[in-house]
Amino acid sequence: MKIVVLDGYTLNPGDLVWAGLEKLGQVTVYDRTPKDKIVERVGDATIIYTNKTPLTKELFDQMPHVKFVGVLATGYNVVDTDAAKAKGIVVTNIPTYGTTAVAQFTFALLLEMCHHVWAHHEEVKKGAWTNCPDFCFWNYPLIELADKTMGIIGFGRIGQSVAKIAQALGLKVLAYDNYPNKELENESLKIVDLDTLLANSDVISLHCPLFESTKGIINKNSIAKMKDKVMIINTSRGPLIVEEDLAEALNAEKIGYAAVDVVSTEPIKLDNPLLSAKNCIITPHIAWAPKESRDRLMNIGVDNLVKYLSGNPVNVVNK
Repeated sequence: MKIVVLDGYTLNPGDLVWAGLEKLGQVTVYDRTPKDKIVERVGDATIIYTNKTPLTKELFDQMPHVKFVGVLATGYNVVDTDAAKAKGIVVTNIPTYGTTAVAQFTFALLLEMCHHVWAHHEEVKKGAWTNCPDFCFWNYPLIELADKTMGIIGFGRIGQSVAKIAQALGLKVLAYDNYPNKELENESLKIVDLDTLLANSDVISLHCPLFESTKGIINKNSIAKMKDKVMIINTSRGPLIVEEDLAEALNAEKIGYAAVDVVSTEPIKLDNPLLSAKNCIITPHIAWAPKESRDRLMNIGVDNLVKYLSGNPVNVVNK
C-alpha cells in the first residue's frame, strides 16, 4: 500500500517520526506540494495525507486510485468532500488534538496584552531600569484580570478549556454558542446570547468554527456593541474577523488591544491592515504547534488510517 504525505513539514519539521505510517505501507513524505505537482506525486497511491494542500474535484478525477484522504488538521475545507464522497473516497480529520495547546496559547496572548512582558524585558536590556530614578517603571498600562469578564464565542472543547483557565484566574465567563448547553453554567460562568456577551465582556476570545454564519462575526456593527477598550483574541480562524473593521477600531482606540494567531489570508499579506494597526499582536498560526500537540495529531492521523483499514473508520467528515 502506497501512502503519500503531500505537505508534511509543518506537522513534522524534523522533531517527530513517521514510524506509525511506515508500519502500514510504503510512505513518501513531501515537505510541500504545489498544485501542479499533486497528481504526479500521488501517482498510484491509494492513501493521501494533506494539511493545507487543496484537493479538488478536478484533482480527484485524475487520481482514480485514491481511496482515503487523511486531513492532518481539524479544519477540512481544503478538501472537496462532496467530490470525494461521490467517488467513494473516505475523508477524515483530527478533531481534538489541540485543545490544551490552543487554550494555553490564548492566555499567552492575553497575559502579554495585560503585562507587555517582552517589551519591558527589552527596555531593561537597553538600560532603562538601570537609569531609572525609581525602583521600578512601566511603559504601558498593566491590567489585572481578576473580577473582569471574558466572553467566549464558541463553546466547544477549546472554549470550555479556556473557560476553566479563565475561572482559575478569577475571571467571570460569558459563553455564546449556536448550541447552548445550560448545564455547563456555574456561579462564574453563564451561557448568554451574543449581544449580551458583546456588551458585557472586557475580553472576547474566538473559538468557533468558520461557517457562513460566523464569517465576519467581529465587524463594525458587533464592535459598536462592545465595551470601550475591550481586548479581542482570535486563535480560531482569520475570516471570523473583518480585519479592516478591527484595524479601524484599534486605531480609534475603541478596542484596547487585539491579539490574533490567524488572519484571513495565510501567510499574511503585507497589505493586511492589522500589520499597521495600534496595539495589535500577530503571531504566525502557532497556537496548535507545541511538539506534544503535533505528536498527538500524528498519532490520531495514523489511528484514523488503522481504523479505516479495519473496516471501522472514525473521524469521517464526508459520511
